[in-house]
Amino acid sequence: MPEYTVLTVIGILAVIAVEIFWLRTGLFRSLQYWLSMAIIGFFQILVDGWLTKLSNPIVLYNPEHHSGIRFPWDIPIEDFGFGWAMITLTMMTWVVLGRRNRNRRTEGAR
Repeated sequence: MPEYTVLTVIGILAVIAVEIFWLRTGLFRSLQYWLSMAIIGFFQILVDGWLTKLSNPIVLYNPEHHSGIRFPWDIPIEDFGFGWAMITLTMMTWVVLGRRNRNRRTEGAR
């Protein structure tokens, strides 16, 4: 069973659900978010490509645990989904905590 693939899909769906049904940060509608994701994706390709290259890998994946799809170069496609979920959840948390701090400062000024 491709555990890494299944857990990546669960992670992606969980982060989307957290945004839609709980936090509602509006992050997915933000140009800043998508520009940030493009920058992160660029560097993820460089670093992850170097770490997982099949010719001389630093990080090894058991083929039984992922889909076997590697793109671009030799990067397991699951790495992008997992990375997206991790970074997006971090950014959503940052937005929520920033709002709380602003609200506390506003209430304290009254």
